[in-house]
Amino acid sequence: MSITLADQDTLTLRTAAWGAVSLMAAAGAAGSPHKAATEGSIALTSATGLAGHVLAKPPKGVKYGKSVAELADQVLPALTASMRLLKQQDPAEADNFRRTVLVAIEAAARIQKGEPSPTMTEMARKITEALDAA
Repeated sequence: MSITLADQDTLTLRTAAWGAVSLMAAAGAAGSPHKAATEGSIALTSATGLAGHVLAKPPKGVKYGKSVAELADQVLPALTASMRLLKQQDPAEADNFRRTVLVAIEAAARIQKGEPSPTMTEMARKITEALDAA
């Protein structure tokens, strides 16, 4: 690994990825948010490379707020900031992080039978948009 991250950078990456899973779990509240969170978490902890090392643990001390909107206010900018940081240091690792988050949100969405709900589909779109905004 050629990237050295400051503690704040590590927290941003963890907040972004684990928060994305939390957003998907919140969007799937009509189904089984626990299963969505479990599936997304498994995807994050199965990552390789720098993302795998950083995302092996969820962020500590992060307060996501009282609503999904407050959670999104923290997570979506953190996704963009994470991609910007990684693109500057190692574009290949930025791609790895992006793919890891996308796999995690796809895994979280798979708890629905058939197609994901419109709510989960829209949340996945917002997460992808935040990743691509960097």
